[in-house]
Amino acid sequence: MDRRVFIGTWAGGLLAAPLVAGAQQAARVVRIGYLAANLAANRHLQEAFLQRLRDLGYVEGRNLVIEYRFAEGKLERFPALAAELVALKVDVIVTAGGTLAALAAKQATRTLPIVFAAAADPVESRLVTSLARPGGNVTGLSIVSPELVGKSLEQLKQAVPGVSRVAVLWQPGGFGERTEKDMLNGAKVAARALGMRPQFIEARGPADFDRAFSEMTRARAGALTVFANAMFTIERRRLVDLAAKNRLPALYAFREYVDAGGLMAYGPDFADLFRRAATYVDKILKGAKPADLPVEQPTKFELVINLKTAKALGLTIPQSLLRQADQVIE
Repeated sequence: MDRRVFIGTWAGGLLAAPLVAGAQQAARVVRIGYLAANLAANRHLQEAFLQRLRDLGYVEGRNLVIEYRFAEGKLERFPALAAELVALKVDVIVTAGGTLAALAAKQATRTLPIVFAAAADPVESRLVTSLARPGGNVTGLSIVSPELVGKSLEQLKQAVPGVSRVAVLWQPGGFGERTEKDMLNGAKVAARALGMRPQFIEARGPADFDRAFSEMTRARAGALTVFANAMFTIERRRLVDLAAKNRLPALYAFREYVDAGGLMAYGPDFADLFRRAATYVDKILKGAKPADLPVEQPTKFELVINLKTAKALGLTIPQSLLRQADQVIE
């Protein structure tokens, strides 16, 4: 063989090797498992997650496959759906169904990375060891802060200045015992500081809703606040309808209630949380371990007001409160 030909072939091979390796790397298809409670109700959050992934270079149909699993409102399905995702050997599981979905994923695998887009009480529910050092294979974003209860009641008082009794709808066991106690105490202290008498109403499931609202009516509650949890969020349209039927101005934890016709909502910006969840996924796919990625808390909050609902209730929202709103629906 001509020595020049040999050297040329050898050098060409060396030059081509990185290109081949790069092509193989670029051709790698990432598989993400996406576990959520419901498809239709959270489509905008799913889109926020996907858009951030696109910004980071992951595009469905090109280098990304997402295996979707939806419980369709039946939270007891989470364990079986999580097991399906584990069997598919996805690269990472993203849970968008609150604490219960994240717990189901954690019970299904101790090795596959899990990112929860929004979970309440991750430490007390034992999803993670601590916020700063999650440990294990799970990390993500926490949503519940007992301090928000006082701020929510303050805004409700601004919307309904003359209210003297406020109903507080909560689900026993919806959070860890410590967080639950902090939220109830926070509501009690904040309501009294605002000159309101709190009336705590329990609802363990949807079958309790009619009875709960009857209690509010008998006690002559002038307004309502609803604690955040997965069951209430899934049943938000019914809660909103019952509040309207009983002519109760209500403030909820998430904007999805206002989109369903509720009066007001104050709480974390969920679209922002889902975008940040995509950033966690990117870090994990690039080699980071969930155990080393601190659980983050909300940094953006939003106040949303539905003026159409206010009008139906015969309520005039003060301009001072409207100026605080991130969005006013007319």
